[in-house]
Amino acid sequence: MAHEMAPAMERRIVIRDFRLKVSIGIHDFEKDGPQTVVVNVDLLLEPAGAAHDDKIGNVLNYDVVHDGIAALAKSRHFNLQETLVEVILDLCLAQPGVIEARVSTEKPDVYKDCRVGYEAVRRRVAGG
Repeated sequence: MAHEMAPAMERRIVIRDFRLKVSIGIHDFEKDGPQTVVVNVDLLLEPAGAAHDDKIGNVLNYDVVHDGIAALAKSRHFNLQETLVEVILDLCLAQPGVIEARVSTEKPDVYKDCRVGYEAVRRRVAGG
């Protein structure tokens, strides 16, 4: 019987529709208080080097990413969604095993007829 290799598996961690109150915006009325921002994160992980054995210590704990985003959201005023996305990308790519991060933010209350947002994707620099 020939030895068959398992097919390659792409692994991702996602955080969807994370609603936060964030001090964000360039207009005076936006600086009066925090507004709702919806954050979505998609993390592409390195191929598994070994079995996770159903142990949290062997995988990326998404609590770290979730709690880090919540802390960033409270940390300061952001003029632009672009800046908020960039600091979230920095946080995500600092996690072990993450090779690519896609982050989007949306401000659902800016317009009555749509949501406006920003999205960026960044890959970890080789050797970094």
